[in-house]
Amino acid sequence: MSEFLDNRVDYIDQCRIFMRVVACASFTGAADQLSLPRSTVSEAVRQLEQRMDALLLHRTTRRVAPTRDGLLFHARCERMVAEVEATQQMFRQSPRTLSGQLKVDLPARIGRLIVAPALPDFLHRHPGLDVTLGMTDRAVDLVAHGVDCVLRVGPLPDSSLVARGLGQLPLINVASADYLRRHGTPEHPCDLDEHLAVLYASPTSGRVEPWEWEDRGGVHTRRVAGRVTVDSAEAYIACCLAGLGLIQVPAYDVQDEIARGQLVEVMPAFRAEPMPITLLYPDRRQVSARLRIFGDWLMALIARETRRHPIGAFDAGGRSSG
Repeated sequence: MSEFLDNRVDYIDQCRIFMRVVACASFTGAADQLSLPRSTVSEAVRQLEQRMDALLLHRTTRRVAPTRDGLLFHARCERMVAEVEATQQMFRQSPRTLSGQLKVDLPARIGRLIVAPALPDFLHRHPGLDVTLGMTDRAVDLVAHGVDCVLRVGPLPDSSLVARGLGQLPLINVASADYLRRHGTPEHPCDLDEHLAVLYASPTSGRVEPWEWEDRGGVHTRRVAGRVTVDSAEAYIACCLAGLGLIQVPAYDVQDEIARGQLVEVMPAFRAEPMPITLLYPDRRQVSARLRIFGDWLMALIARETRRHPIGAFDAGGRSSG
């Protein structure tokens, strides 16, 4: 009986390894993500193929891809592994018993300003959990990079990912005090023709975002002139601080600079539409207890931190500079 149970555990682990190889299209990539020797990954897949009496992967010198049988088996693996993980969590109700690793990807400034400072308390409350944080403004492929969840700010493209809304992030319009001394203060979006903006290009598409504002229940956009274009939140705010133009930014992102008088809010009656904050999970994966607990903590954290802003009332979610 004990031998059967040991083999069953080995089989589930082999399935997890096989799924990671398919996601990475590489034995080496899977080995790196799982922190295993490449030989262990190769042997696990070989044993699976022997067990199934089927070729599961096409192997070339440059790429690994599932065969027809491999695709069918991969779908079964996803369901089976999800069921096993859900069953393992059935009797682990106490947060203190949670264990394992979470791999999370966050927009750079949300990660640096909000999540990282609060993370010690989360880890103290869950001593069995380890967290790997990726912080980037670029979109990350969850499956290919082995990421458990990602935080996105802004409208979402259609995808197979499972989305959990965390709230709305308000935007404000700001400029440096030095810029306003030199160029004057715009009072209405029609004044933008006489001003410069720091242009923000989407890190994913390269599209330069237009200036946006809400007025009389509608959303309006306008092209603005600018001499500098950036594709990251850090550069966006840094260029504004340098006096290179106006920006639209999440209010939490510049609260310290406003408090110090370095940045000043302008056109407060013409703010852009708040942007949604969403936590995304890979499709068809059973949400583990540790992932659910992290999502609950993240939602409460973002709501609490954004409500602290002194300028306007936050309802918990801007231009994607978060």
